[in-house]
Amino acid sequence: MGTILIDKLLSAQVKQGASDLHITVGQPPVLRLHGHMQKLKTKVLEPADTIGLMKSITPDRCQQEFQETGSADFGFAFGDQARFRVSIFRQRGNVAMVLRQIPIHLMSMDQLKIPLVFKDMIMRPRGLVLVTGPTGSGKSTSLAAMIDYINSTVDHHIITIEDPIEFYHNHRKSTINQREVGVDVTSFAEAIRRALRQDPDVILVGEMRDLETIEAAITAAETGHVVFATLHTSSAAGTINRIIDVFPTNQQDQIRTQLATSIIGILAQQLVPKIGGGRVAAFETLVVTPGIANLIRENKIFRITSSIQTGSKYGMQLLDDHLFEHWKNEIVTKEDVLAKANLPDDLARRIASAERGVFDEPPPAAE
Repeated sequence: MGTILIDKLLSAQVKQGASDLHITVGQPPVLRLHGHMQKLKTKVLEPADTIGLMKSITPDRCQQEFQETGSADFGFAFGDQARFRVSIFRQRGNVAMVLRQIPIHLMSMDQLKIPLVFKDMIMRPRGLVLVTGPTGSGKSTSLAAMIDYINSTVDHHIITIEDPIEFYHNHRKSTINQREVGVDVTSFAEAIRRALRQDPDVILVGEMRDLETIEAAITAAETGHVVFATLHTSSAAGTINRIIDVFPTNQQDQIRTQLATSIIGILAQQLVPKIGGGRVAAFETLVVTPGIANLIRENKIFRITSSIQTGSKYGMQLLDDHLFEHWKNEIVTKEDVLAKANLPDDLARRIASAERGVFDEPPPAAE
């Protein structure tokens, strides 16, 4: 059957606009297109194929890391057509990999329909802005748009710390330095601590994975920098709980106080398949008002959700309310919004009564 060439597969992925390419032994290469997995009509991959495909794109240092640890991640450019974030790993003793396509063209905050309140928020002189959501919910894309907005609007020094670097930013009004963990610096926490001596206005932390990184990010936000970071949480209240829970019990009160003063907003997002193809984002927006800061300080996180519900004048919105709107506007199906909802039972009841409301209207009088 001859060898399968990575260039052919990547061309197909770019041409079809697939988000991911999966390479694993025992089936043909698979593309993820609008959330669905589709097998390519080529040969079933053998162990030698996946090894060959891996070696054709993986830098030596990553091959070495893969040999030692069983997995490695890196970013690479496919000519000027696209960039990819690649994860190689071992499964059942064989090589497997997933290539996530990163769009070359940054989308703007307006194109992504990111809530307007974030334009003001990210221009504040300091504070922590969190973008959260499950893997593949578009967090990196939203962050890149926010960084691009700052870059195009003001003369700041922006430092990004990523693993691996996803979107490449050019210097516009701002100066932008992008550091890759494992290439330019050893860890997220180390990079944040170093960044504080590099005269930054804005620091982007790709992921807050551990206590050390979270601590460093909060400190940076307190000391007069805007810090962006991501977490894999699906609601604003859940995000705050997750951060606090990382710390030992005897430190949690102090962290609550620090968070209450440093956090300025949370954007929790989900991507929902659109009727007719493509995907649409649904957002939960938390703006940290003095009232919300008090709830964090006093450990009344459970009351945040209802504060978001009543905080629409500040630009706040619950994820489930945004999902409901998308359903009502016939952009997405009921099944898809319920699959992404934070409280699916409540949302299902709400949709059911809306459907009844639609059908309760008297039929129009006969002409």
